[in-house]
Amino acid sequence: MKELSEESFLVNKQSIKLLIVDDREENLFSIEAILEKDGYVIKKANSGRAALKILLKEYDFSLILMDVQMPELDGFETATLIYQREKLRDIPIIFITANDKREESLFKGYRSGGVDYIYKPVNADLLRAKVGVFIELHKKKLQLIAQEQKLTAANKKLENEIEERKASEQKINSLNGQLIENISQLKATNEELERFAYIASHDLQEPLRKIILFGDRLDRKYTNALGIEGKDFLKRMMKSTERMQLLIKNILAFSRSAANTDEFELTNLNALLDGVLSDLELYIEQRHAEFDISPLPSVWIIPGQFRQVFQNLIINAIKFCKEGHRPKIVICSEIEKGPLLAEISKGRIAGDYLKIYVKDNGMGFEQKYADQVFMLFKRLHSHDQFEGTGLGLSICKKIIEKHNGYISVESVPDKGTTFTITLPLKQK
Repeated sequence: MKELSEESFLVNKQSIKLLIVDDREENLFSIEAILEKDGYVIKKANSGRAALKILLKEYDFSLILMDVQMPELDGFETATLIYQREKLRDIPIIFITANDKREESLFKGYRSGGVDYIYKPVNADLLRAKVGVFIELHKKKLQLIAQEQKLTAANKKLENEIEERKASEQKINSLNGQLIENISQLKATNEELERFAYIASHDLQEPLRKIILFGDRLDRKYTNALGIEGKDFLKRMMKSTERMQLLIKNILAFSRSAANTDEFELTNLNALLDGVLSDLELYIEQRHAEFDISPLPSVWIIPGQFRQVFQNLIINAIKFCKEGHRPKIVICSEIEKGPLLAEISKGRIAGDYLKIYVKDNGMGFEQKYADQVFMLFKRLHSHDQFEGTGLGLSICKKIIEKHNGYISVESVPDKGTTFTITLPLKQK
């Protein structure tokens, strides 16, 4: 049966169709006259075959009124043929008969699909009442059928959604598995590269030491024989070996920062910073650097690694001082609540965070280069202007990330630079 919309059940009587079947014209007109007052759309057929022809093209009737005694096909036979069609089975049929009230005849009518009887002569009020009742019953039945169809469609849609969700979950699981595999491969590759960098840097030190050793001997024993140009060449060679030695040292430090498995310890940052300043005492005195250090809290860190962070940031602040100015470095901190830093930390650690600021009055740089300064071997100045390998800040970044933290920088040309370290007060 064609699915019916909810609106189709709320139609008025002008859209309700009735089929009247009787072999006598006067009976057809009589019944039509009684029912047309209620505004039904009425179709008439003067035989069973004529009714079947109408029903071949139209099947949206709400009720059929059919005479029992007709030539060729009587009402019972016609009803049986009507109900053989799937689309017509839900249309109720009321039989109209003369005086045959025998049980056998009644049973035959009900068996052929009829729902009730009206006896001739037809009582107009009774006919209108019965038609009205069966019209309402038929509409309710169609409503239930439509509701059932809606529920079936909804269930089918739900089943499809469940199947789609299962397929999506399977795809997600497959992609997750692939992602985990890729992460494992990437991790293994990174570890292999770090081991290679460590071994390569370590093995490079021995021939470099010999170059430095023999260069020093050459300078001491044969300095007069070299002449001015020879001395210049030797000086340049020794300068390059020093830079090469520093580069190897920093590559080793970078590799160790990734591979280091030292435990976190609750560490007093002021005591740690005092040790760094003590190690850099001569360098600080030579550059006449001034420090303004606020009390720092104790925090869970890997002391050896974090010592290197402070050292690199302080050396940077002193190195990139403006010409004719004394370096002034401010180191202070503040505690912020975890939720404020959820995006930065990506939820890696719950709880409060410590922000450590290292500020200087140096030459600064354009803020657009802020991300580049943490890249491996990235330098904003040439070797002739400032010594270095471009690895110091990369090492700092790697160490801070290993501490589940984040390092950023803000800078203004000729105004100075501020490095901000954000890390959790507590570690997992």
